[in-house]
Amino acid sequence: MYYKISNGAVSLGGETVLAYIDFEIFDGEKIAIVGRNGAGKTTLLKCITGEIAPEAGSGEETFNISKSGDPVIGHLAQITFEDETVSMLDEILTVFKPLLDMENRLETLRQRIEKEPDEKNIQEYSTLNERFELMGGYTYKKEYSIMIKKFGFSVEDMNKPLKDFSGGQRTKIAFCKLLLSHPDILLLDEPTNHLDISAVRWLEDYIKSYKSAVVMVSHDRMFIEKTAEKIYEIEYGETHRYKGNFSDFEKQKKEIYEKQIKDFEYRKKEMARLNSLVERFRYKATKAAFAQSKLKQIERLQTGEVPDRYDLKTFHTHFQPEKESGKRVLRVSGLKPGYDLPLATVDIELFKGEKIGIIGENGIGKSTFLKTLMGEAKALEGEFSFGENVQTGYFDQKRAEYKSGKSLFDDFHDEFPSMTNTEVRKALGAFLFSGDDVFKKVDDLSGGERVRLALCKIFKKRPNLLILDEPTNHMDIIGRETLENMLKEYTGTVILVSHDRYFVNKVSDRLLVFEKGKAVPYSFRYDEYEEKLQAGTLPLQNDNSDKDDSKAVSDNVSKNNGFPNKTVNKSARDDYLSHKERSKREKRAKKLEELIEEYDEKIAVLDEKLNDPDISSDYQELSKLQEEKERLEKEQEELSEEWLQLADQDI
Repeated sequence: MYYKISNGAVSLGGETVLAYIDFEIFDGEKIAIVGRNGAGKTTLLKCITGEIAPEAGSGEETFNISKSGDPVIGHLAQITFEDETVSMLDEILTVFKPLLDMENRLETLRQRIEKEPDEKNIQEYSTLNERFELMGGYTYKKEYSIMIKKFGFSVEDMNKPLKDFSGGQRTKIAFCKLLLSHPDILLLDEPTNHLDISAVRWLEDYIKSYKSAVVMVSHDRMFIEKTAEKIYEIEYGETHRYKGNFSDFEKQKKEIYEKQIKDFEYRKKEMARLNSLVERFRYKATKAAFAQSKLKQIERLQTGEVPDRYDLKTFHTHFQPEKESGKRVLRVSGLKPGYDLPLATVDIELFKGEKIGIIGENGIGKSTFLKTLMGEAKALEGEFSFGENVQTGYFDQKRAEYKSGKSLFDDFHDEFPSMTNTEVRKALGAFLFSGDDVFKKVDDLSGGERVRLALCKIFKKRPNLLILDEPTNHMDIIGRETLENMLKEYTGTVILVSHDRYFVNKVSDRLLVFEKGKAVPYSFRYDEYEEKLQAGTLPLQNDNSDKDDSKAVSDNVSKNNGFPNKTVNKSARDDYLSHKERSKREKRAKKLEELIEEYDEKIAVLDEKLNDPDISSDYQELSKLQEEKERLEKEQEELSEEWLQLADQDI
């Protein structure tokens, strides 16, 4: 199977969405399409399905769409439910109508043969049975049962009518139908939306083992990393092809751009040199031919264009807490979030500057836990308390769907009345609301714009504890990377719920994993968690608890996270916590000493390079090395300051 669009383009409403499409699919390939929001990714999928007819593009080659055979193309947007009163199971089974018809025919033949063996019926049964088996007739029930379960549905759900499911659940049912139809080209637009982490892991394995071609539009970098063999990026209206997964794409794109910059700088220098020669010799008769040849060289060099910079336009702000919190930011003991029944039991302690990522399946209590902390839901049991001077900033999808009936400018100014008009515009401009955009109605904003507005308000208040529930929804990859960097530089404390594993891994230094009926804390990042999970070496409970020598305390430690329960007297609890904090500081100080030594070694290597006579005339390389040295020295100084602060605490 083969499909290709050569030199295609798409214009919608008089505007060019895609100026140059060069895109091909080979049988069995796993392809990811990436790009900014609005770049034309979904438009490209519609070109492949035939929903949009592309025209001739800006390239020199002939516009053409070619394919071998007649590939069946499956796209989630093409799946609709004709009757929402039918059960989920009956709707799923419509995919298997040919198999069901064969199954009914086989049963009819079997009954006939039992009553009166007939050679013609026996031959038809044998032939049909072979075809039935070849088409998956004896495995299709197992296939859809596993898929339904992996997508978060129960056995009871299978008999519920479609109208009783939420919009997100109906999308997942349609997704199941698409996967079960096994098209030759499977088109997936943001397939990890509405899926929890366990379902995404299953989908990754499913796609990797899928025999036909898969084309995915996604902002989920870890999903792309684990599934894609080829990546097409749409940037400035053009498609660019890269081999490999997401890491390979980032590396290749950087190398290509750096080479383009070097070539461009070389052309500028060479043109300057040649122009100097021309000016020097153009009026000398004996050098006229020489000058003319140099002019032709300059003309050839001028054909090279200035390399397009990455499309990195995104929101930006540098914010830190208005005031520092106390050392202990949050203490949760025996907390059972839930409504009618408890969803989990949470025991955890969070200290200033820590960033914890919360992961787990849908509907298991993650968001309810955050709502409980914010007083929007009442705990069924247990307690929690915030530390001294804690100021919270809370983001969830409800706030992202906020409506006010006001303009963006008025809505923001009403929340911050002391700000001048210029300050309001500057704050909104940092989150990509500039010019007349500030006069848009809040109710008319897109999902991504609403998220940016909500984050803009939160960051402007400069809290020292951020509680974020799925903040990357509606964000493209650049937006997610921007938020990652902001949160990494943020010196306050972060509690983060997200299904974006890449995002969680970049931001969080600890995890709280919600499982059925419990929430298990781990003292490491997501990549180490997944590595241990795959290897079967994941500890059953938090392995970061420091055990106290006192049996009276250790006997009363909570099994989940090493916290004393309520039966321990206050003095013993304080002794235990004091010991735990001291042990933690000692470990951090030791780690800092190791890091400072590593920085010494790195700086020494840079000094040797800076003194190397072979690069003494390479100003670009010297500048690069000097910048790197200054960066390392600054980071080392910060580590040294932290070490001194710990030393002052009598470690």
